[in-house]
Amino acid sequence: MTTRPRGRPKAFHDKTGQNTVQALDRALGLLEHLAREPGLTLSQLADAAGLPVATVFRALVTLQGHAMVEVEEPGQFWHVGPGAFRVGTAFLRRTKVVERAQGAMEALMRDTGETANLGVEVQGEVLFLAQVETAQAIRAFFAPGTKGPMHSSGIGKALLAWLAPEKVADIIARHGLQKFTSLTLTSPGLLARDLSRTRDRGYAIDDQERTDGMRCIAAPIFGPNGVPVAGLSVSGPAFRLALSDAGRIGRSVVQAADQVTDAIGGQRR
Repeated sequence: MTTRPRGRPKAFHDKTGQNTVQALDRALGLLEHLAREPGLTLSQLADAAGLPVATVFRALVTLQGHAMVEVEEPGQFWHVGPGAFRVGTAFLRRTKVVERAQGAMEALMRDTGETANLGVEVQGEVLFLAQVETAQAIRAFFAPGTKGPMHSSGIGKALLAWLAPEKVADIIARHGLQKFTSLTLTSPGLLARDLSRTRDRGYAIDDQERTDGMRCIAAPIFGPNGVPVAGLSVSGPAFRLALSDAGRIGRSVVQAADQVTDAIGGQRR
């Protein structure tokens, strides 16, 4: 007779609607809306979520009771609250990679003069965990907690290049290859060739594939089993981050990523 792991109900693997709490699902959806677009009124949030105003209000009051959201007066504008920050920092503490990467990111920003970023793959998307901004007036900005597609991101492509082919195929199947600019890689064949070049040189290049006029150079951070667990990058305007400088900057990014790999006990590829 097989036994269930402790703490798991019989229906643990059943993710259908009958095993979700609808009110909780709605409340968390509202929290995600506020994370993407803070400062919404009750009616704006209801419209964005496609829910009745009364339903949204009850959910917000519940979240407010746990400090997950807060309301700004006057005008009744809703924002993510400090309770959500405490939950988010618990995730960062678990990964440990943010703490270990901080010094390498600061050095990378000083060395290149551009913003340094740290991100991980979560459910087939890039989740940005931390950033060290340059003092330049024109600069890239990815707020911690921001998500983005992997195929048009420097960090995303750095991770995809060393993930198992079946996982890459699954991510493409689930999220597609949306076109953002004229340079976005929108076919699996083009993306595969780009990932092959990434492996050959050790770093990925996002050449204005997500945003016109912005470039990013990224390298993977590996865990103990040699699988990429995070990505480190520098990003900035194309007129400063020239392709002719990609080799020099790429070597700096790889060196910084390798330092973090060593710091977390990872195994370099």
